[in-house]
Amino acid sequence: MASRYHLEESVKWRIIGRLEAGQSITETATCLNISRQTVSKLWKQFQNDGTVVRRPGQGRKRMTTASEDRYLALTARRNRKATARQLSSELAAATGAVASRQTIYRRLNEKGLYARKPRVCVLLSSQKKRDRFNWCKEHQNWTEHQWSHVLFTDESRFSLTGDSKRVYIWRESGTRNDPSNIVERDRFGSGGVMVWGGIMIDGRTPLHVFRSGSVTGQIYRDEVLDPYVRLFRGALWT
Repeated sequence: MASRYHLEESVKWRIIGRLEAGQSITETATCLNISRQTVSKLWKQFQNDGTVVRRPGQGRKRMTTASEDRYLALTARRNRKATARQLSSELAAATGAVASRQTIYRRLNEKGLYARKPRVCVLLSSQKKRDRFNWCKEHQNWTEHQWSHVLFTDESRFSLTGDSKRVYIWRESGTRNDPSNIVERDRFGSGGVMVWGGIMIDGRTPLHVFRSGSVTGQIYRDEVLDPYVRLFRGALWT
């Protein structure tokens, strides 16, 4: 059953209206699926104060002040990888206020900051961004026939021992792609495999796994260019 502290004000006035019309506390509680104790306390409050509005000062005392809340938000934005426990320790060291992890979460949520997994990618330099933008401008009017002569390829290394994926950052909603919320891809020192693949307008190549851990120019030519790329080019001009 609903608690009186979570009732909408319109529901509270419906309760009062039923009671003033002569309905009993038990009947009102049953009809509205609210506990009898809640209806009784609300009725007593109305009889004493003439209102159903929650009185100021009710509820548990707030553990942090407005300035401490601002300090928490500022600290979280400066160090987005800080855990709630670390933020609680920093708050205690700076202001003397003691707050639980749950309180830290609530205060940061009130400031629009939420714990989310960061977006992971390879960070691009300014020059690379300009080069990619210019390439897009040059090809924005290409026809489907022109794109049918293009093979896009890429290779990626997959580590055999990945990270825990449990790193979170504090960020606002809708800011997933902001540079401050992106971390560079981790490079693990353990073993892994290198794979290559290509896509074209009407299909894709088989996924190729390199036999060796590293890829040299010679290996790339023997395992990729000759068996895949050269055949693709030959098929276009035959």
